[in-house]
Amino acid sequence: MTNNFAALSLADRYAILKSDIDALTKQLDAVKAEIIASGVETITGDQAVVTVALSERTTLDSAAAKALLTAEQVAACSKTSLVTTLRVKPRTATVLA
Repeated sequence: MTNNFAALSLADRYAILKSDIDALTKQLDAVKAEIIASGVETITGDQAVVTVALSERTTLDSAAAKALLTAEQVAACSKTSLVTTLRVKPRTATVLA
């Protein structure tokens, strides 16, 4: 990032940071896959120790629940909340004719 990062618009700062994080997430996912594929439970480095653990998670199949429950029962078990979503799209250059 440049020294003028703070001078950029909020939209541009957000887009730059999101792009950087997306690229880092891809790198992290690749390293994570490599660690898991190694089959080693504990990997020790110079600066960190990474432990791989396997656990079970139970989730509710909402489609199956909706098929078994009445609309009123589904409504009684449902919770509505507000969600804020930010979307980034690059601006296109305006071509003057």
